[in-house]
Amino acid sequence: MSTRTRGVAASACALLLAGCGGPGPVGIDAPSMSDADAAACRNLVEDLPEQVAGEESRTVSGDTDLGAAWGDPAIVLTCGVPVPSGFDDTSTCIEAAGVGWYVPDEVLLSDDQSKDVTMTAVGYRPRVQVFLPGSYRPDGFPNTAATIGAVVDRDLRLVERCK
Repeated sequence: MSTRTRGVAASACALLLAGCGGPGPVGIDAPSMSDADAAACRNLVEDLPEQVAGEESRTVSGDTDLGAAWGDPAIVLTCGVPVPSGFDDTSTCIEAAGVGWYVPDEVLLSDDQSKDVTMTAVGYRPRVQVFLPGSYRPDGFPNTAATIGAVVDRDLRLVERCK
């Protein structure tokens, strides 16, 4: 079942039964992008797995074909994001499944494993960003990066390796 189909089914459940349980939809707010990037994002979102870091997919609202979510609190993927603030040619990336993920130094270098992580696959077009709540750390970070990274590497265009 696609993310869009899951979203429609869950929305219908919520409207008809007003008590299907579980958390509400996660809002996806993707930036404007070219038609080609939007098509690549839709393809990526369609190919994402039902589970990430052991968490089941969630219903999304807003730009539903440009993002996805799993678990509660939500792990949230948004496709088509700009270059993250703080990223430059000297930034460090963490590689998982062949994909370099940029994580801001204040999180990457911190000993506090409860910090939320925002990681961005900066070397791919369109760029993909994943928000990972700190409650999933430490194991959820490498698991999420590897699981989503495999789809990013397969579906999106590598333009430059993130070092």
